[in-house]
Amino acid sequence: MEATQKPLDAENEAAELNSRYGHMSAETIVSLAVERFRNAGGIATVSSFGADSAALLHMIARIDSSLPVLFLDTGQHFAETLEYRDRLADDLGLAELHIIHPLRHAIAKNDPEADLHRLDPDKCCQIRKVEPMARAVEPYAAWFTGRKRHQSSTRAQMPVFEAVGPRIRVNPLARWTTSDQAAYMRAHNLRQNPLVAFGYLSIGCFPCTTPVKPGDDERSGRWAGLTKTECGIHLPGLESVSDAA
Repeated sequence: MEATQKPLDAENEAAELNSRYGHMSAETIVSLAVERFRNAGGIATVSSFGADSAALLHMIARIDSSLPVLFLDTGQHFAETLEYRDRLADDLGLAELHIIHPLRHAIAKNDPEADLHRLDPDKCCQIRKVEPMARAVEPYAAWFTGRKRHQSSTRAQMPVFEAVGPRIRVNPLARWTTSDQAAYMRAHNLRQNPLVAFGYLSIGCFPCTTPVKPGDDERSGRWAGLTKTECGIHLPGLESVSDAA
């Protein structure tokens, strides 16, 4: 992917990239995006090391195992996820795993008893995920996510390249189906998060994640019983978050 001849704002650049490359295979999109942004502001990937994380991380490792991998340690992950993170990173030879934490003073002020997820789940996500995510991606011009359109109605129209403030978010797996994901995992014999075997098809913090019921979409186990469907790290407004949490 050749660099543009003159600077474009992120909205125009995302639209151009979608037009030129959005129809290509996930592997090709990863390769092109790494080439485009590696020396033009930098690129990283964000990973939850959840149910579907291995496929994108495997693609990235094959292209550049030194690409920064950003993991948000909210302080409320399943122990299985933390162990899986370390084992998968070792499997794939990921050389730059960066673990990002919430601000200590924000936790002490707003969630000293670790029960904010019950009292105000949006604020809990803001402190433990959204603000740390904003800090994590701030040094880069672009970052990858493993989101897919089929995962929920809120993602059904998601583009492959999208602008988030002055940065570009890249979703190489946007067009993938559950069959695509399963086939890739089998073809490359990739380690799976052990919680998947117990029905956890979308894995976040343990207080807010439950197994998925048969026939429900895979994100239905997140914030079950609430209208909440996203933690906020993938929604507009990330670029305006500060450390004032």
